[in-house]
Amino acid sequence: MANVTSLIDSIASCVSIYKCRLLHCKVVKTVIYRHGFIGDQLVGCYLRLGHEVCAEKLFDEMPERDLVSWNSLISGYSRRGYLGKCFKALSRMRSEVGFGFRPNEVTFLSILSVCVHERSREEGRCVHGLVMKSGVLEEVKAVNALINWYGKTGDLASSCKLFEGSSVKNLVSWNTMIVIHLQNGLAEEGLAYFNMSREVGNKPDQAAFLAVLRVCEAIGVVKLAQGIQGLILLCGFSENKCITTALLDLYAKLGRLEDSSKVFLEMKSRDSMAWTAMLAAYATHGYGRDAIKQFELMVDNGVSPDHVTFTHLLSACSHSGLVDEGKVYFETMSRRYGIEPRLDHYSCMVDLMGRSGLLQEAYRLIKEMPMEPSSGVWGALLGACRVYGDTKLGEEAAERLFELEPCVGRNYIMLSNIYSASGLWKDASRIRNLMKHKGLVRASGCSYIEHGNKIHKFVVGDWSHPEAERIQKKLTEIRKKMTNELGFKPRTEFVLHDVDEDVKEEMINQHSEKIAMAFGLLVINPMEPIIIRKNLRICGDCHETAKAISLMEERRLIIRDSKRFHHFSEGSCSCRDYW
Repeated sequence: MANVTSLIDSIASCVSIYKCRLLHCKVVKTVIYRHGFIGDQLVGCYLRLGHEVCAEKLFDEMPERDLVSWNSLISGYSRRGYLGKCFKALSRMRSEVGFGFRPNEVTFLSILSVCVHERSREEGRCVHGLVMKSGVLEEVKAVNALINWYGKTGDLASSCKLFEGSSVKNLVSWNTMIVIHLQNGLAEEGLAYFNMSREVGNKPDQAAFLAVLRVCEAIGVVKLAQGIQGLILLCGFSENKCITTALLDLYAKLGRLEDSSKVFLEMKSRDSMAWTAMLAAYATHGYGRDAIKQFELMVDNGVSPDHVTFTHLLSACSHSGLVDEGKVYFETMSRRYGIEPRLDHYSCMVDLMGRSGLLQEAYRLIKEMPMEPSSGVWGALLGACRVYGDTKLGEEAAERLFELEPCVGRNYIMLSNIYSASGLWKDASRIRNLMKHKGLVRASGCSYIEHGNKIHKFVVGDWSHPEAERIQKKLTEIRKKMTNELGFKPRTEFVLHDVDEDVKEEMINQHSEKIAMAFGLLVINPMEPIIIRKNLRICGDCHETAKAISLMEERRLIIRDSKRFHHFSEGSCSCRDYW
């Protein structure tokens, strides 16, 4: 028996087809396939290594096959994503002469996992029917898998019907409902299921808290996050590294960097993920020096950085203009830590050089890359060309992006803006018409701000808010104060339309983040920062306005655009006007 156990351990850890075949020979010579289900283990090993022909041949040659054998084969197909083979094996299993094995919960879970991954609607419904016919629908794991599958394919009505009709709900059932509603853009409904789960007596587990923290991020209400943090403490999960790291990350994404730091410092033990999450928080908030200190502390504490750590570290250098430091870390990444640069790292370096105006150096790096440049790499170069007005290089970067991402509108908009900034209105119009021909629509700029336990949304020229008149009055007051006290003039060069100057001024004065800033000044406690989230990049005029407001009104403003956070205080920004 010891010999069988040793063989099973060897098969489970096997990583090469050569070794698998050697073990197969040893099994043939020394033991029977049924001992310790060793034949089934070999079938699974062959499939895991991608040799389904060998697996199928061995399976057919096995003198005795039972339900475990069939499940091993189907499970192996499932892990490889072979949905068609799963169904063929299931059909053979049910009809094999003399046996007619009845599939069980394990069988259907394996097939459903492929259906979820492939978003296969018809096959999933077929599995649902077979589950019902086989009498497995009373098995809670099978029901949960079906609820998850329907949710992943967007059929929430069927998920809810299954959930409500199930008499065997467990905590996983409730957690699944939270996640699938979140994934379908219904975060508040996901929160409702979290609360209902607690009301029926369930104590949240790690999966529940991780799911509801993602819900908090989607809803964007800080007080909700703070309430969940209290519940985490109450339920005894304050030392759970996965949960506290997710909480740290949540606060950072909500603009509460101080709260992120506090969560990190209160952690009794920190793994690589926690250190990297805090480093990433500093990076997205534009505190490059702090990110570097975090990295050095991480290394000093004996925690090994990985490729994700370096992605955030290089990004931090990029957002803070730390060109020399970024180059050093890029070089030492492989030399000292044995981590070969990936596409994300090259993208950060191109961004780092491009933001500093080193466009040709960034272009050379792209040409010297050992792999094909991704859309992220070319996108970083195109963004730099927009900032520095390099039309020729911008055209090349845009053409590459059009090949890689023909249906992504932002690339066309970026090139159009480069043409507009250079006064090439015909070229800009040509690109806009190309977008129209392809059916691509530009995302509308919108800004979000929290007040009164709800999120207020503003768009350009927004008069729909109940406080619209007060907001517009405050905007007028701010503009006059900026002109009289600071001699500020609207930076209309950021309006990339061929219209008169007075029209440009009126357009830029109604940007969504300006409206949100005025609203924040009216309703947010002066002791609290005004935190605004925007879906697009903040324009230069709005950036200057935020700096002016922080000086004139003596207020802290934190604005997150599509790339990073900007912290405004006493007339300056944490990005040092480098974004």
